[in-house]
Amino acid sequence: MSGGPAGPRVSREPWGGVRPFSIKTKLGALVVISVLITTGLMMIAMRTETELRFITVFSMIATLLITQFVAHSLTAPLDEMNTVARAISHGDYTRRVSENRRDELGDLAQTINAMADELEAQDNQRKELVANVSHELRTPIAGLRAVLENVVDGIAEADPETMRTALKQTERLGRLVETLLDLSRLDNGVVPLRRRRFEVWPYLSGVLKEANMVASARATMGSGGSHTRTDVHLHLDVTPPELTAHADPERIHQVVANLIDNAVKHSPPHGRVTVKARRGALPESLELEVLDEGPGIPRSEWHRVFERFNRGAVRRPHGPGSDGGTGLGLAIARWAVDLHGGRIGVAESERGCRILITLPGEPSVPS
Repeated sequence: MSGGPAGPRVSREPWGGVRPFSIKTKLGALVVISVLITTGLMMIAMRTETELRFITVFSMIATLLITQFVAHSLTAPLDEMNTVARAISHGDYTRRVSENRRDELGDLAQTINAMADELEAQDNQRKELVANVSHELRTPIAGLRAVLENVVDGIAEADPETMRTALKQTERLGRLVETLLDLSRLDNGVVPLRRRRFEVWPYLSGVLKEANMVASARATMGSGGSHTRTDVHLHLDVTPPELTAHADPERIHQVVANLIDNAVKHSPPHGRVTVKARRGALPESLELEVLDEGPGIPRSEWHRVFERFNRGAVRRPHGPGSDGGTGLGLAIARWAVDLHGGRIGVAESERGCRILITLPGEPSVPS
């Protein structure tokens, strides 16, 4: 999810808040000019013995012309603001008001534009949230559907192991629904992290096993939309085997699952995806790597890899049965790592793509 729009822009004048072209100044100048025109015409009439009625007519015409000019300069921006406000009320957040004035109407134009920026940003966040939710819910729903269809069709029996698999997917759905509540508080910086100490090997082994199970289930269902590849081998490398970490397991599951999904999608036929885990520099810290054997990512694209809806420079997937994805998996991974205060990025690799994640581990307690 990216930086928000700028706050309301307030013009600052070097005259202590008094604008030389304010509306009050213009109205005062209108009165003064009208009086001067009338007075001048009266003096001309007295010296040239012109009839008073002609002077009165000329004075009225001149005053009306000046008033019309000033009124148009004041009402024209109001008409534009009204048009833009109506467009915004109908959901068009791309319209903006011209900011070429140095009076109160110019300040109002800046405020309306700032409001439009904020509404546009919120609308984009809402759309991205829907896309994120769809992306995250698709995996457990596909797995659960595959298990239940196999039981209904008689392919698998409703034994305890099958039911435990279905229950695991249902529990994951429940956790994802809880995540939606966390996302609603993301902008306020109050998304909770349920950190705890856990053993890395059995945890990552379960993530890889679930990824294999979901891929097999999708291949059995013949479902489209996401990769259905079962030819890619997943390898786990944890050193030392008793390695532990301190983090939110559910968030880290999002990171690893999305990175594996992306790596498998871009792997060559019968390729290999390796997940490595090492101890970090701090206590309970963790370094994770996900490596594939695909074409890799050009260095010029490294800074854009984790942007939402970015699918990279590769025009089509490299393995059979995969698609282009939604461009959200890596963005979700970065979001989860950022919540931990960690770092994620593309690292140098002799072959394929190498994503490196560093988690800070247990926060130090001040003495």
